[in-house]
Amino acid sequence: MIYRNWQGTDIPALGFGTYELNNEDAANMVVEAAKIGYRHFDTAQMYHNEEGVGRGLKKSGLARDDYFLTTKVWFDQFQSGDLQTSVMESLRKLDHEFVDLLLLHWPNDDVPLEETIAALNEVKNLGMTRLIGISNFPTALIEQAVSLTNIPLTVNQVEYHPYLDQSKVLESLRERDMLLTAYCPIARGSVMKDPILKDIAAKYGKSPVQVTLRWLLQQDSVMAIPKSGSPKNAAANFDIFDFELSDGDMAAIKGLANPDGRLIDPSFAPEWDKAA
Repeated sequence: MIYRNWQGTDIPALGFGTYELNNEDAANMVVEAAKIGYRHFDTAQMYHNEEGVGRGLKKSGLARDDYFLTTKVWFDQFQSGDLQTSVMESLRKLDHEFVDLLLLHWPNDDVPLEETIAALNEVKNLGMTRLIGISNFPTALIEQAVSLTNIPLTVNQVEYHPYLDQSKVLESLRERDMLLTAYCPIARGSVMKDPILKDIAAKYGKSPVQVTLRWLLQQDSVMAIPKSGSPKNAAANFDIFDFELSDGDMAAIKGLANPDGRLIDPSFAPEWDKAA
């Protein structure tokens, strides 16, 4: 396992994502993921499966100190009072006293960021989360969020895979001692068909998915949270710690980025950074 150390906290760099899993499937897959070796689990209010994730963690038999749990506040709960209440509800659904990391899921121009960050700081001070962070924030909003918080921000969770250049965001996060968590890390399966990734994978006796996940984790300050509804695929995703990509292969994969590589771009998305 590869860990990222953030101010004395060791965070497993490879996590198990649960987007689009219903409560029952989330509970079952969290148990399976724990058996495989995952110790980092990611959910969100918007996924409507916090109850299942929490149930799976209880059923897994893992001690509370042995795993890292993230959830995210949906942007319609960003007003002060609403945010704190929503986190209490998340903890009730998860059946946990606290989460390890709480993120703002998307920016929201309708609520002053200063108000939202202050509420995020408050839930941290109340002990409902150990760490706080953001998600889907471009560089301008990263800078603004960091300037407004009294408590260091840990993570920005963003879409990141070989077809999307996130170098500007990553550079901004590194400058601020923050980590990047990559969601949609295998580009919704597109990496499986990529001829360059297939050729690289053949050299290591791995799959294009495994090579892609390894590429992400070999970058300083990067974590990844692939989702799977299949125990077999979840196990394959975890089998990436017994090889290392060469500098040349790392560069070749980075070269796959293209201006149309972004897959997640809803109507409420912020203004993204232009490719470097």
